[in-house]
Amino acid sequence: MLNIQLANKYARAIFELAQEEKRLDEYDKDLALVRDDVFSLPEAVSFFKNPLVPHKAKKDLLIKAVQGEVSNTVMNFLLLLTDKSRIGIFNEIYEIFSGLKNEAQGILIADVTTAFPLTRAQETKLGMKLAAVTHKKIKIRKHEDKSILGGVIVRIGDKRIDGSASGRLQSLRATLSGD
Repeated sequence: MLNIQLANKYARAIFELAQEEKRLDEYDKDLALVRDDVFSLPEAVSFFKNPLVPHKAKKDLLIKAVQGEVSNTVMNFLLLLTDKSRIGIFNEIYEIFSGLKNEAQGILIADVTTAFPLTRAQETKLGMKLAAVTHKKIKIRKHEDKSILGGVIVRIGDKRIDGSASGRLQSLRATLSGD
């Protein structure tokens, strides 16, 4: 619980700075790069979470990994997180920052699960339909699950639309068995 509160505090700080500077998309891009290049590796996450690893070693690794790739402000933010022993919760900070950014820009995240990869045309068409229904910009986050057999399952916030073949079969089974 404490980690979420701390992550929220730091995420809001970098979000407010980005918003004030009108650089939300740039900061998001920089933070996503750090997440993808460094914090997507379990070994790196363990390294940064380890309290026995000196701050200098953590800073040196961050500098080697992303300096020149991200803005000076984001680099300084990462170094501050290291100094405050908060770099281990970077992924949580980024998730909260990303949610704040999307909310500020009127973007909804649609988790779309399919049995097979969507084509670009299918993704565009689905995004347009979801935008028309929600009256918001939609960002699609794709997932694959062969067990749904076909169709699509869409989750936006707490709403779930199950248009999968397996969902329809379960519904039919429940109807036929009288459940």
